[in-house]
Amino acid sequence: MINLGILISGRGSNMESILNFLKENNIADICPKIVISSKPEAEGLKKASKYGVPTRVVSNNSKGWDYDSEIINILQEYDVNPENGLVCLAGYMRLLSPEFVRKYKMRIMNIHPSLLPSFPGLNSQKKALDYGVKVTGCTVHFVDEGLDSGPVIAQKHVAVLDNDTFETLSERILIQEHILYPNCVKLFSEKRLLVEGRRVIVT
Repeated sequence: MINLGILISGRGSNMESILNFLKENNIADICPKIVISSKPEAEGLKKASKYGVPTRVVSNNSKGWDYDSEIINILQEYDVNPENGLVCLAGYMRLLSPEFVRKYKMRIMNIHPSLLPSFPGLNSQKKALDYGVKVTGCTVHFVDEGLDSGPVIAQKHVAVLDNDTFETLSERILIQEHILYPNCVKLFSEKRLLVEGRRVIVT
């Protein structure tokens, strides 16, 4: 059994895609335990409650480990531990401290709207448009101590159309995110992700 903790900051659409996937497919070996938001007004909090998942908010102004230690206390309160847990970042707008990453090593996932290592950080869709690439997409990766730099688990490509705007491209990428992320969570629960250096091999 994998106990799942999800961190959000906004609308929580990727969180919702994971929770819906688990419900619709009756996946019994993944148990959503807690959704934690960095913002009290996050839309995702109401969505999580509709799935019966407890929610908490940590919105203080502390930084680094001072902040993350509170997050970890909540995760462990809900039995999302380094031994049995998976932490999914779903639109979470804070960088994790090295202490957090080390404690949950290779047990934290993130979804990013580009084909990493291209266009890390914020506004990736705009960066792709401005650069003029013909293909972009989304990436699910394990989180390390860098910015969007952890081992890549899976990617989906999305063609960049000549008439694309930030909004239209973002929308098509988001559709693929909602497909990709839940499936990566399922692979993790099935112990099918083997990490060898920077490579993640699906067994």
